[in-house]
Amino acid sequence: MTYEAAVKHLYSRGFELAPRPGETTPNREFDLNQMRILADSLDSPQGRYPSILIAGTNGKGSTSATIASILNASGYKTGLYTSPHLSRINERIQTSGSGASNNQLVAITDDDFSRLYTQIDNVGTELTRKGTLSQSPSLFEVMTALAFRYFAEQQVDIAVLEVGLGGRLDASNIVQPLVSILTDIDLDHMEWLGDTVAKIAREKVGILRSEGILVTLPQHPEVDEVIEDVVTSLNVRRVNAADYLPSHDDQSSSWTNQYTIGVGVDHLRVNSPLAGQHQRRNLAIAIASAFELQRNHGFSRITSASIEQGIHQTYWPGRLEFMSGDNHSTILLDVAHNPAGIATLRLYLSSIFNSASGLPHQLIFGALRDKSIHEMAQKLFPLFRGSIDRIHLVAVNNPRAASLEELKAATDSIGAVTLMHASVADALKEAQETANSTIVIAGSLFLVGEARHLLLAGKS
Repeated sequence: MTYEAAVKHLYSRGFELAPRPGETTPNREFDLNQMRILADSLDSPQGRYPSILIAGTNGKGSTSATIASILNASGYKTGLYTSPHLSRINERIQTSGSGASNNQLVAITDDDFSRLYTQIDNVGTELTRKGTLSQSPSLFEVMTALAFRYFAEQQVDIAVLEVGLGGRLDASNIVQPLVSILTDIDLDHMEWLGDTVAKIAREKVGILRSEGILVTLPQHPEVDEVIEDVVTSLNVRRVNAADYLPSHDDQSSSWTNQYTIGVGVDHLRVNSPLAGQHQRRNLAIAIASAFELQRNHGFSRITSASIEQGIHQTYWPGRLEFMSGDNHSTILLDVAHNPAGIATLRLYLSSIFNSASGLPHQLIFGALRDKSIHEMAQKLFPLFRGSIDRIHLVAVNNPRAASLEELKAATDSIGAVTLMHASVADALKEAQETANSTIVIAGSLFLVGEARHLLLAGKS
């Protein structure tokens, strides 16, 4: 099977949270036993290396990328599995070399992707034919199995695995993690995970194991109560990453992350390319996890110097990422896609927008139908209702996308000038016709990914 055929066949499986072709509603139950059967039939590749498992609502991708970069800089061959992707599905599966000279992780090649996909598809088809599997493996189950198999082939020293959805029933949760990590938990995917932060937290803590290790930070009281209950019942050792947050004196209003923290009698200099004060929580968790691996799990090559290097070399685009546009425009891409992420983006924009500048601010916005679109609009759109500001609405290229009519309905009460576009390319083109604009693109990772691809290709 060619790479193009493999990707097409993979997407024909449909997205877990969207109806399959020919269906009107999603018709899939999450079942870890399905994933275990598939992995067992592939000789359980996930058991051939230690893993770190990371769940949360916001920040888990940034945390995963930072930890993987630290491990790579420390000289460990590292696997990184994340989802979704910005441009190409290969981005979800990355590995590093075995030495610190390999500065960044590299995505799986097209040839390896198609080869492994063909193998896994054949196994899944046969298991389904025999009735061993009750239904054909889903897109995410296949991708997870592919990552497990690839990491085993590459003989990684350790794999960093980002949970796709929730935690308890996520396909990645068949591993026995060396360390479990919980980033900030908030409301998202409520139709699947529950309508309160406590219910959602119950799903996220499903990645914890008896006698295991958890790295996290203090969170919302309702979330902390759930975490504490499970930590106690499973006798989990909890590592508080708060020790690695910058001191009050270093908590400046700057959104760049350059500061020093004390580590015992030493000092660790943080210089991260990931902007935003919210990233300091993700960085603290990454640093705490690195020291946990060093001190208690035999990863002795991790040092303060390699942690500093790994943080500085982290590559995780689409998070408060600036790019240059046409007509002297400045473009800011951010994958904020739920109310908590949008609130963080609003705080950042409020700090950089100068209402007295007289320069236009524009927003290109699209979202998935199952997100809290009205709440996101209420938080973000008021920043774009000046007389020369514009909001460009676009339907995201995804089966779960909100229509232009649904987006417009959520914005009618804001009092901003809104324009509707048939495509991301059209929205980008029109936004850049206004000189000296600051153009913000947010609301969905799929929107940001497509816009970024167009900008890099120069087709906008």
